[in-house]
Amino acid sequence: MGGRSRGNAAFTMFEILVVIAIIVVLASVLITGAIHLTRNTAMTPEDVFWRAVVETRRMALLSGREVRMSYSGKDEKERALIAHALDGTEVRFPFEGQLSKLTVDFLSAQKGGSSMLLGGQLVETQTVPFVTFYGDGTCSPFRLQIQTGGGEPRILMIDPWTCALVLPATDDKR
Repeated sequence: MGGRSRGNAAFTMFEILVVIAIIVVLASVLITGAIHLTRNTAMTPEDVFWRAVVETRRMALLSGREVRMSYSGKDEKERALIAHALDGTEVRFPFEGQLSKLTVDFLSAQKGGSSMLLGGQLVETQTVPFVTFYGDGTCSPFRLQIQTGGGEPRILMIDPWTCALVLPATDDKR
């Protein structure tokens, strides 16, 4: 007769451990592959901006002093957001990749300022040279205008108290 009787059909401890080991190996391969995929994706200009905001704000909080962020877009290879601390420390956040015609502008926080119609697109022109992050975790009120490849400009409104994105108002009146 065989190793098992009809009334005693069950998995052995060894079989259960082998199945668990196979599941763990497959999961680790999938997780490792997913991590490599996310690391190799190019950062968008908005990703670079938010990374620069977090680091610049952190610099201001740790030092307890003002840190200014500006954009250097003179040379296509040198395009970057730059955090300037009062002690002379400078941290660059470069825009990498083939970003043709990238423009980054810091705008006044007031809507309806100066704007122009360029190539059928409304572009705001009331820019400020830099924005300031303060030692208490706040920042000067501003909006950011990002335009790549001659496409539609994207404007981000930044909350001066949290230095985070202001969510657009909805018309839903529930």
